[in-house]
Amino acid sequence: MDHATRDSNARRRWIGWAAGLLGAGALAGGLLATALPATADPSSPSASASQAPGQDGTGTANRAGGQRPDETLLTGNDAAKARAAALKALPGATIDRVETDADGAVYEAHVTKSDGTKATVKFDKDFNVVAVEAGMGSHK
Repeated sequence: MDHATRDSNARRRWIGWAAGLLGAGALAGGLLATALPATADPSSPSASASQAPGQDGTGTANRAGGQRPDETLLTGNDAAKARAAALKALPGATIDRVETDADGAVYEAHVTKSDGTKATVKFDKDFNVVAVEAGMGSHK
């Protein structure tokens, strides 16, 4: 085998190894990208009244934002009524989450008021406001 043939074979092997390593790296990167969960800051100011932190868009609780295990996120019509009543009580507020209440009221809405402070709006079974408390409510 002459020198040119040996160089050509060596070059092909090197290119094969390089292509294999690039392919393996791309595959590993793709696997990592799909296996690692995306993270979002639940305290992000981008939260809106349409979807509160603690809900995944389907109304399913994910326990984000400090929800207590003895309270359940509201969904559907109940969630819409609670949001509307909270915004009527505190115009300009952003709804953080709406849920059942384990401290005496039937429902509650945790909100961020337009001045940036937190508040909890408590409702009866008909979504009438029975109290507005400063802060996010008690956490036992």
